[in-house]
Amino acid sequence: MNTRIFRAKDRGGADHGWLKTHHSFSFANWYDPDRTNFGLLRVLNDDRVEGGKGFGTHPHDNMEIVSIPLKGALEHRDSMGTEGIIRENDVQAMSAGKGILHSEYNHDPAEPVHFLQIWIFPKVRDVVPRYDQMHFDPALRQNKLQVMVAPVGEDIPAAKIHQDAYISRITSEPGRETEYLKHFPDNGVYLFVIEGTAETGGHELNRRDAAAVTDTPIFSVKAKTAADLLFIEVPMA
Repeated sequence: MNTRIFRAKDRGGADHGWLKTHHSFSFANWYDPDRTNFGLLRVLNDDRVEGGKGFGTHPHDNMEIVSIPLKGALEHRDSMGTEGIIRENDVQAMSAGKGILHSEYNHDPAEPVHFLQIWIFPKVRDVVPRYDQMHFDPALRQNKLQVMVAPVGEDIPAAKIHQDAYISRITSEPGRETEYLKHFPDNGVYLFVIEGTAETGGHELNRRDAAAVTDTPIFSVKAKTAADLLFIEVPMA
């Protein structure tokens, strides 16, 4: 088992006034040659957008884009004619494919929206763009892994993307140990602590810390306090 630790304080980021963001991997004007991606996980941004503000219409292609609101509501519009609002406990997955235009705005004019933005390289290029949105009962991830994102064609209730990748979440009680069994043995897992404190491979992880785990089909994570944990499993090449 190989475990590499990434501390929250070492993330990049920017304060644009309307947007406060932290980057787990090189993004925009922040570049770290040692943190360009983890396998096919390209972006993990921790974004806070002020009321009524957002990202205007812009293009993407050949990227699987996942948004997970932690607080507030995010409004989506795209060139396919899709309009939707995602809130806490919702997940949005968009396959940009051969090309799409979209915008993301804070739906609330007064309160900020806080969300995680995740980009994963696709398995197949130039697919027809698609949009997926699902709601997840938080009670069902109490001390149990809840799969929120899975590959297209997988027969489980999750938002779908064009990659052999999975995103799972658990809210764990203090002292509870969770075993994560990879869906594909050669995949890696980027464990991101949303809230709380946890331990894996002898390393303690605090709020917004992360552990990149490879070279093992299964590993365990122990919650030291009440913890909200995100597991992003991706191919390494």
